[in-house]
Amino acid sequence: RAHYRRRFTQVLVDEFQARGLRVFGPRKAAAELEGSKVFAKEFFARHGIPTAEFVVAHDRPEAERAAAAFGLPVVLKADGLAAGKGVAIAQSAEQVAEALDLFFGERRFGTAGDRIVIERHLTGEEVSFFALADGARLLPLATARDYKRLLDDDRGPNTGGMGSHSPSGLLTAEQGADILETILYPTLAGLAEENRAFTGVLYAGLMLTEEGPKVLEYNTRCGDPECQALMLRLEDDLLPILAAGAAGNFGISRLHFRKEASAVIVLASEGYPDKPERGDPIEGLEAAGQHPNVVVFHAGTAEREGQVVAAGGRVLGVAATGVELADALRSAYAATQEISWQAMRYRKDIGRRLLSRLEPGLGARA
Repeated sequence: RAHYRRRFTQVLVDEFQARGLRVFGPRKAAAELEGSKVFAKEFFARHGIPTAEFVVAHDRPEAERAAAAFGLPVVLKADGLAAGKGVAIAQSAEQVAEALDLFFGERRFGTAGDRIVIERHLTGEEVSFFALADGARLLPLATARDYKRLLDDDRGPNTGGMGSHSPSGLLTAEQGADILETILYPTLAGLAEENRAFTGVLYAGLMLTEEGPKVLEYNTRCGDPECQALMLRLEDDLLPILAAGAAGNFGISRLHFRKEASAVIVLASEGYPDKPERGDPIEGLEAAGQHPNVVVFHAGTAEREGQVVAAGGRVLGVAATGVELADALRSAYAATQEISWQAMRYRKDIGRRLLSRLEPGLGARA
């Protein structure tokens, strides 16, 4: 469903513009930055945007040669949209073979896997960096961090995201300015140069390596659960800013965010991300929502005979704010304890490793 929503959104922006209607979002040509991993990597190469070394493979033998040349671990990515699940980080030859079985044998991702990107594995800390774009200017959002792996300690398969917090706790103001200068503005300028002027949300997934920040991927939209964490901190009225951006000029130079931190715990159903269990009644929503500074976001839910039931993979996002990141996480996890359904699963370590090495005061940083 996520795949088709993104495809529909891309077409919708073009249709709005063809009818003379104002819309804040990228045209299909600009959204290819997310829609095709091959396009994105080749775009980075054309415009000198730092990213991992890569090879584009059109069949299994070509992919096997590229993976062998890079060594282990190695990253394999489906070219097209795959609902956040088309990436494999192979730690062994067996895992490389399993990933290639999914891409070329089972055709798990359909035409999205006709071509795949093989790239050198990067080490460091992963961080999300968001900005709003009006075609020529950027308004950076506060920083956020997403936790992609399904299981605690960053184990298990990649997902659409199992939790997030803002601020990320990883970027200084100087690093943020460097990312804008070396990655986001060159991306915006490169798209304009290629007649793909970008209006909308530009969301860079970055790896902070010893050589500096490098792009893992771009999304051309807000990504949850990070968006949930960010919107809890935003002070500005978003609608007039987006309307001005759709007209081609934000008219302001920066966004304003509250000093407190925010955190989101994703509650998923067993079987996610492949075959999540559905239909279980969910208990405790009202009690969770009564916790101070807590908001429960619905994602994969439905109502049946007056009862809210689990109807998707990522079912709920339990979000909270707090003076410090530790406070926000504590509140989010406390509210999470109120909620239950038979197949409920969630990570219990969101932010834990970061908090173990940070001094107090994180809630006052961007």
